[in-house]
Amino acid sequence: MKNSVLIAFSIMFLGLAQGASAALNVFACEPEWGALVQELGGDKVSIYTATTAMQDPHRIQARPSLIARARSADLLVCTGSELEIGWLPILLRQSGNDAIQPGKAGYFEAANYVQMLEKPTRLDRAEGDVHPGGNPHIQTDPRNILLVANALLPRLTQIDHNNAAYYEARHKAFADRWKSALQRWEKEAVPLKGLPIIVQHKGFPYMENWLGLKEVAALEPKPGVEPTSSHLAEVLSQVQSQKVAVIIRAAYNDGRASDWLAERAKIHALALPFTVGGSEKATDLFGLYEDTIQRLLSAIK
Repeated sequence: MKNSVLIAFSIMFLGLAQGASAALNVFACEPEWGALVQELGGDKVSIYTATTAMQDPHRIQARPSLIARARSADLLVCTGSELEIGWLPILLRQSGNDAIQPGKAGYFEAANYVQMLEKPTRLDRAEGDVHPGGNPHIQTDPRNILLVANALLPRLTQIDHNNAAYYEARHKAFADRWKSALQRWEKEAVPLKGLPIIVQHKGFPYMENWLGLKEVAALEPKPGVEPTSSHLAEVLSQVQSQKVAVIIRAAYNDGRASDWLAERAKIHALALPFTVGGSEKATDLFGLYEDTIQRLLSAIK
């Protein structure tokens, strides 16, 4: 855990040392988007990432330090789909930075460029933390990373036209490497197809769709609601009847509920990195998915 925190801390401040010569100041809401901008922007961008892999991106405070970073940003890159609804609107308002307000070229929501899953048919706070635009955890499917990269490139060239050729060359190199890695990951992950899993929070529908995993139940009775003892007992009975192999959670999730269930059901509980910095090996986007695949495979050996 100590090393993971150090990695996340390092990534949070990624680019600060490059700031003197960088053309663009970029404010990234989550580590995966900071890492993606770094892939495309190289030494032409200075990136500040607002959250770490050990923080729940739903629940961040709009601290003065974040507001100050947003105030000097040329481009803001966030997930969207109301993942940051609890803090980003406050931050944008307090920043007074017109360039990164919604509708401006400096405002970029990744969720606008992928096919959203789990769009609710009705909105009711009694159903927990549901998102009108669909589940916002799009980064768990690496195919979405390429879609976002394709959309981010023209935004970078629009804001920093003088370096357009540089960004285009880096995007091409990244896309070529990413497509090759995707083929490798999907080949490695074939044994996972159809694997019954339990999730702690409904944070993995895109990964399940990508790998063909079968979600049997969630430990949270409703999104964002802590597990109760009666709900855990109900899930335990599902584990025993449906031959669940593994319980997965994000690195930032409290592990007590999944560990409790894993001990009683005699199955694995896995903490997946979920984003860049979520494990010792998830030091960049490539490491994120490589480590995720290997951790899942370890549960079925």
